[in-house]
Amino acid sequence: MYRAENVTVIASGRRLVDGASITARPGRVTVLVGPNGAGKSTLLKAMSGEHRLATGRVTLDGVSIHDMRPLELARRRAVLPQAAEVAFPFTAAEVITAGLMAGEGHDRARILRLLARVDLPGFADRRYDSLSGGERQRVQLARILAQLDAGRADVPGYLFLDEPTASLDLAHQLTVLNIARAHSDAGGGVLAVLHDLNLAAMVADEIVVLAGGRVRAAGPVAEVLTEPVLADAFGIRLRIGVAPPGPFILPQNVQAAQ
Repeated sequence: MYRAENVTVIASGRRLVDGASITARPGRVTVLVGPNGAGKSTLLKAMSGEHRLATGRVTLDGVSIHDMRPLELARRRAVLPQAAEVAFPFTAAEVITAGLMAGEGHDRARILRLLARVDLPGFADRRYDSLSGGERQRVQLARILAQLDAGRADVPGYLFLDEPTASLDLAHQLTVLNIARAHSDAGGGVLAVLHDLNLAAMVADEIVVLAGGRVRAAGPVAEVLTEPVLADAFGIRLRIGVAPPGPFILPQNVQAAQ
């Protein structure tokens, strides 16, 4: 398991995350939801090792990630940030190659397979800076898939996805969610930040609701996406409809809190 225990992150005197505890499990998709500024991305970065902790600890299979060598951690978890800048005129293939471990070389066949997987066939030699925002995001997704593919063969590893659908059209939002689901079905773990509650309901096995840096609710989709929980977290009144296979939220039913 990949676990955050009583994690607090402080920046500029503000508690961005306040005593949060969550667990990402193999074979499961865990989704973080909540309002802007809730601490979702900060918590994900803390769990990836990017943020320094004021309190608490983050462990992978019981071992603190801060006690693991960077290469060992990179073999077990890969992170897709909200945005990734590339300062040089690299091609899509060269960006993906950055996800491969040292000494593996430029595996053209693997790169082509990964580009096809993210629906970018024929993009290997396209310059990264010529691509749209959504295309760049999918190249970066291919990069982190390459990273985990190159990791430990006996452990699929963890995908950390920070708003992976934000710059994508509907078809490619579903592509990303299908990749996340396939990874978990293969035994890997997924921790994702999503703003769209309907997409979260579609893909998640477990949902964690954050607000004000604190975990307000966590558990199976149907138990967490409830009117009281969401009203408390988002400060709005809403109605949740239920149809197979689970809850859905219509924007037309959302009203400002009185």
